[in-house]
Amino acid sequence: MYSSNELKKGVIIDYQDAPHVVETTHTSSASARGGNTTYRIRLRNLKTGQRIDKNFRGGDTFSPANVEKKPIQYLYDDPEVTHFMDSESFEQFALANTDIEWERQFLIEGIEDIRALYYNGSPIAIELPTSITLTIKETAPGVRGNSATSRSKPATLDTGYVVQVPEHMEAGIRVNVDTRTGEFLGRAKA
Repeated sequence: MYSSNELKKGVIIDYQDAPHVVETTHTSSASARGGNTTYRIRLRNLKTGQRIDKNFRGGDTFSPANVEKKPIQYLYDDPEVTHFMDSESFEQFALANTDIEWERQFLIEGIEDIRALYYNGSPIAIELPTSITLTIKETAPGVRGNSATSRSKPATLDTGYVVQVPEHMEAGIRVNVDTRTGEFLGRAKA
């Protein structure tokens, strides 16, 4: 059992008969005597992807969700589903593209450290590594001498995702991207 003060980012709980992952937490302490501490928690339903913001009191408890994480391998896309393979049992399964819309922007052939979240024995979501290395496919040409400024420009990566990069970056450069926020983290090491 989790208490409301133990809910941290990434914890998966069973809430309203569905698995929910904690995305953000904010604590508010009462200023009056006898007041309870409240926790504002943003939860994301792993089945539907819907986000909700809820307030909980300090004494509220939650049961952990019956979610199992297994390593998987990305195989290929179809117009409506994306195919994966369980790395342990070699069983193939597909998830609807609408269910993994955010994650699909970072899926490339050969990506490692992907895990599937199984709820009651069925895959319902995927979990990507926190950062991934992608190649800039297209961007405006870099201008000589602009490496000292903090201006940025849009760059299309090899998956089609558009990210803001420093102005001196050019096509063909490999960059690291945060898969949680979609932000540019830096140039990838060779």
